Amino acid sequence: MTIRVLLADDQTLLRATFRILIEANDDMTVVGEAAEGDEAVRLAREHRPDVVLMDIRMPGADGLAATEAICGDPGLPDTRVLILTTFETDAYVARALRAGASGFLGKDVTADGLLDGIRTVAAGEALLSPAATRALITRYLATPEPGDAVVAPGALDAVTAREREVMALAAEGRSNAEIARELVVSPLTVRTHVQRAMSKLGARDRAQLVVIAYQTGLVRPGPP
Repeated sequence: MTIRVLLADDQTLLRATFRILIEANDDMTVVGEAAEGDEAVRLAREHRPDVVLMDIRMPGADGLAATEAICGDPGLPDTRVLILTTFETDAYVARALRAGASGFLGKDVTADGLLDGIRTVAAGEALLSPAATRALITRYLATPEPGDAVVAPGALDAVTAREREVMALAAEGRSNAEIARELVVSPLTVRTHVQRAMSKLGARDRAQLVVIAYQTGLVRPGPP
């Protein structure tokens, strides 16, 4: 399957560089380019990409507004947003994750890191490094803000003890392989638990599941 990517960044040269890099791979193609948020939303609705590579800081409508619109659009349930940022612990990144973004990369990412990130997000996984995830959660994600989607009281009642255990480890930024080693089960079993928890809690993807784990109190943030 070819991964269809939409580029959203106000820097023309950077978009051109990403396009050349992405289209050098047989399993990816660029379906459009946007220089600001409204254009990104319009093109996402037009092309229905698998992944939107989204810069947050753009003139006019920014990437945060675009992320909220794309992730909240019922017509784009399979489109994932991957945030590009200069600052991994930026408050805007936290807001984008709350809105449904599937992860983030620093703009100093290597070529291989960018391509791996696109593939990871396209496969339905979250791209959240453990260190950056802990920093974001401690500073921003653990406390809901006005306008955040509210998790219904008792939502975790439907989640099994094992699923909660997997959620808690995922909330630390652990990969499926790392969780599997910790619990002495297969990565496929971990993936199944994650998917069931997501379904029960109405989480768009793993990144939202991490946010829910903290906002329901299943996991408590440690000291900064």
